[in-house]
Amino acid sequence: MDTCFFCKGDMEPALTKFIVDLDDVVVIVKNVPAMVCTQCGEKSFDDATMERLEEIVNKVREGFVTEVAIVEYTKAA
Repeated sequence: MDTCFFCKGDMEPALTKFIVDLDDVVVIVKNVPAMVCTQCGEKSFDDATMERLEEIVNKVREGFVTEVAIVEYTKAA
């Protein structure tokens, strides 16, 4: 089992939210697979998930959303 970089707690697989503020729009991606610390709640995403999140955010940015975009990870992945 992995340990948390910050508090050294145990990391467990879970689904979480990824939120990014792009100044003009806030993007919320729901149900993202991650490793989450059971002690402090810190989230860690693997490389493939981060690449997919970047693609999702870029698509939202190109879509001219005005304020808030909420995306379901499993439907966008």
